[in-house]
Amino acid sequence: MTGLVEWRRDRVLAVLTALSGALLLAFLLGRGALRDAGVNSHGALADALLHGRLWVEHCPEIDCALFEGRTYIIFPPLPAVLLTPFVALFGFPGFKGFVLLGLSLSVLSLLAWSRIFRALAVERWPALWLLAALAFASPLYQVTLRSDGVWFFSQTVAFLMMSLSLWAVICQTSLPLAGLFVGLAFLCRQMAIFYPLFLLVLALPRDRPLLANPTSVARAALLAGLPVVAAIAVYCAYNAARFGSPFETGYAFIHNPGQDSFIWHRITGTGLFSRDYLLFNMLYLFLQGTHFEFSGPRLMDLVGFDKAGTSILVASPWLLLAFYARLDRVFWAGAATIAVIAGITLFYHSNGAEQIATQRYVLDWLPILMVLMVRGERPPAFAALPLLVTWGVVANLAVVTLLSVYRL
Repeated sequence: MTGLVEWRRDRVLAVLTALSGALLLAFLLGRGALRDAGVNSHGALADALLHGRLWVEHCPEIDCALFEGRTYIIFPPLPAVLLTPFVALFGFPGFKGFVLLGLSLSVLSLLAWSRIFRALAVERWPALWLLAALAFASPLYQVTLRSDGVWFFSQTVAFLMMSLSLWAVICQTSLPLAGLFVGLAFLCRQMAIFYPLFLLVLALPRDRPLLANPTSVARAALLAGLPVVAAIAVYCAYNAARFGSPFETGYAFIHNPGQDSFIWHRITGTGLFSRDYLLFNMLYLFLQGTHFEFSGPRLMDLVGFDKAGTSILVASPWLLLAFYARLDRVFWAGAATIAVIAGITLFYHSNGAEQIATQRYVLDWLPILMVLMVRGERPPAFAALPLLVTWGVVANLAVVTLLSVYRL
């Protein structure tokens, strides 16, 4: 009888999640079809590349660099390279398919994760719940929804490449292929540079001591590292061609016209990185709830939403199940990689800034956490997975709906 009750309860949650997910998908398709303005800075860079230059005629968004009288897109170039066929066909700003293209990339990410779950022997229903969580109750949904912005489109591309690096190791047992995808991810998001350590440990047989065959480990590390080194060389050459130094990314020359924004005040008054940002970033990463802003004499007029986002543990509570990850060398390698990536971003001047109901920088290490979460046997606590995922999806739908209705 207890099993029957639980089955019925999970079916109710599945129906609720499916309906909410369908509505979230409708919002995404609607935004892509009707509200994509086509001003993504990667599109401007793609147009520049097609005309044989690295600088753009004007900055379509913010966070561009001004150097020696020219304007540059500061972000790594791979997303712009991927856009060149579309910009060549439709022009810039004629191409208005950034959101729909971002959706296509996210669908590919979900397909990669379905293969990863199968290779890790995740049962069918837990795998479906995890795919629903990733699609509609993780930062991936929000960056896909906002792929018309340069920052968000970069993350949809990077997340796909990071996911494919794990797919290459887990499903194809190919470290060179994994290294290639890490290199491509690095050309979208620099934080991907820390992935090779985890991939190397993940690729080693479980029953073999870590240094049982140092020559084999060194060879595997070399094979995985060559594509990454090549990507670093490309990025350094790109920087040198723009700013005269292989290690100058353009952040030193950022020209942010929004002088009333807290980001401008932080950059000009404190700098790109500082320990002064730690408290703010930690609270928003782990504790900050969903925060709507009200105004008026009775404080009853909904006027805004906290664009610094919502804690990942509030918006995506299903990630709490990672607490039950199997403790072995793969876990410690993954935990160390996550700690380095997350630790760096905690001292960064922005925690993601323009983000709704999520913490989007989590995407830099979320693929690693998901692998750690599903490796090995799932404990009884995983029975809460449907409830936790449903909460995340429904809450996400509620926020997106309110923002759409009130045009916030």
